[in-house]
Amino acid sequence: MSYWKTEEELHELIRRELFTAVIGDALDRMGLQRQFLPPSIQPISEDMVVVGRAMPVVCADVWPDVDTTRADNLGNPVMARPFGLMLRALDDLRAGEVYLCTGGTPRYALWGELMSTRARHLGAAGAVLDGYARDIQGIRSLGFPTFAIGRYAQDQGARGKVIDFRCPIEIGVVRVAPGDLLVGDLEGVLVVPAGAVTEAISQAVEKARGEKLVRVAIEGGMSASDAFEKFGIL
Repeated sequence: MSYWKTEEELHELIRRELFTAVIGDALDRMGLQRQFLPPSIQPISEDMVVVGRAMPVVCADVWPDVDTTRADNLGNPVMARPFGLMLRALDDLRAGEVYLCTGGTPRYALWGELMSTRARHLGAAGAVLDGYARDIQGIRSLGFPTFAIGRYAQDQGARGKVIDFRCPIEIGVVRVAPGDLLVGDLEGVLVVPAGAVTEAISQAVEKARGEKLVRVAIEGGMSASDAFEKFGIL
């Protein structure tokens, strides 16, 4: 049984009926047991939810006292550009995608209000950062779903450059490929491999709907043991 026909219907279904815990349970049953990003990555506002396809981005440290303009002469034009490939990566975002950035050290913010403004205009679904965000009040005002390890105003410009994007990355124990499905809420950010989306989300829908029946039964006085025996869910 298919619960959705289009990508938009998939995202709406997840927002309407699901949450990271129930999707994570489904992935566990499928043997995909390392799909949550580190718990330090949290929404900058508790009500933010992100659902979209991963557009992975890799950042690397640079140092202000190094003359990066020499990079052109060394055959590395990426390092010679302000922000490296960051502006190109930002402009390459597509509707329904999530800017997923990792790399470098947490010495600077990887995301801010102007980036959110551009991403929102492009129809992007959000930003998930293995690092800091800044301009928090501005991003909140935009309502742009942003997940980060914290808030820190120090700028990326003199300290970090994007060196690649739309490439496989690793964050914590999770490998993420372009097009994998990201789902994030107050309890974390989960990666659903693209090839597992249909099975994982279908199982999650069935479990979420089953949990409602269990809740009604327990509220009616059924014991937890009897509820689990009857529904196989708790």
